[in-house]
Amino acid sequence: MSITKKSVLLIFLILCIDQASKIYIKLHFTLGEHVNVLSWFQIYFIENNGMAFGMELIGKLFLTIFRIIAVGALAYYIHILIKKQVRTGYILTISLVLAGAAGNILDSVFYGIFFSDSYNHIATFLPDGGGYASLFYGRVVDMLYFPIIRNSLGETIFFSPIFNVADSAISVAVGIILIFYRKELNNSLETKKDKNVQSTE
Repeated sequence: MSITKKSVLLIFLILCIDQASKIYIKLHFTLGEHVNVLSWFQIYFIENNGMAFGMELIGKLFLTIFRIIAVGALAYYIHILIKKQVRTGYILTISLVLAGAAGNILDSVFYGIFFSDSYNHIATFLPDGGGYASLFYGRVVDMLYFPIIRNSLGETIFFSPIFNVADSAISVAVGIILIFYRKELNNSLETKKDKNVQSTE
C-alpha cells in the first residue's frame, strides 16, 4: 500500500472513530451526564466553543475558519512530505494531527445545524425547528475524562480536562513528533535560504 493510501486511510479511520463517539454521546446523553467506566475513567458529556481541552481564547467564527485553513495547510504539507519521500512514520504522524483538527472542525461547522441542544434533554438529529446554532457556530463534543488523582474533597487534581478522540489524536501526534521526529520536523521547516547557507559553510 502506498504512503498516500496509508495516510488517507489513517485520517478516515480517526475521523470515523471520532465522529461515531461524538454522535453516540450527543444522541444518548444530556449535557453534564456522566458514567463511571472505571474509578479513574468516566464518560462525561460536555460541549465547548474553544480549542483542545476546552480552552477558549478567541472568537468562535475566527477559530473555525482558522481550523479550516490549518487543515488545508496540513494537507498540502503532507503532499510535500510524500513527494520528498520523508519517513513514513512522520507522514502518518502529521496525518494524525490533520485528522484531529478535521474532527473538531466537523463539530464546529455542522453540529449546530444538525442537532438540537442537549440542555436537560437528549438531543435530536435534524430537529423540526432547526438546530441549536447556525453554520460554523456548532460546539465541540467532549466526553473522555480521567480523574486519576483527587484530593480529600473529591476534587480532581490530575487530570481535569475533558477531551475527545480528535484531541487525543493531536496530543499523541505531537508527543510522537517531539520524541521521535524532531529532525524531520526541523528539516521540513527549514527554508531554501537556510539550506543554501548551510551548504556553503
